Amino acid sequence: MLLRGRLLVATPPLVDPNFDRSVVLMLEHGEDGALGIVLNRPSDTALATVLPEWHEHATAPGVVFSGGPVAPEAVISLARGGSDDTEGWVSVLGEVGTVDVGREPDDLAPHIDALRVFVGYSGWSPGQLESEIEQDAWFVAPSEPTDPFSPHPDRLWREVLRRQRGRVAMFANYPEDPETN
Repeated sequence: MLLRGRLLVATPPLVDPNFDRSVVLMLEHGEDGALGIVLNRPSDTALATVLPEWHEHATAPGVVFSGGPVAPEAVISLARGGSDDTEGWVSVLGEVGTVDVGREPDDLAPHIDALRVFVGYSGWSPGQLESEIEQDAWFVAPSEPTDPFSPHPDRLWREVLRRQRGRVAMFANYPEDPETN
């Protein structure tokens, strides 16, 4: 199963602090491995301080997000509203795609109604992600175009789990610290 455009939702308790209660949007998945970005790890860095020309397009909270532990100097930006014929745009999930923030916003801005900027990403070598899924480290879930731009990223893990069917939805109520339950 190819996972591009799908969500990985960390199963509790995932012992890796990089991914505990994380929601990862898969940008690429294939024979060479997988790449995604964590959607629910906002930083304290205001987008206006690092990309002042783009901050007016950012969705709340207008901060830079940590996309994962790999290559923290790498920047990946997601936007909603572009199209395949827009230069500097690559569709990931319908109207949601990556956008080149090295370009001038005016080249893309008329089409963009949401923007989020991530530093770093999450990566898996060939077969690694499949192994983690088989070991029940991740739930695989369909994504919605609003997920990458949630105004409440701290709630995204629970929200995505709640909209799943059956037993997976029950995990939305898993306590932060199961020993205090």
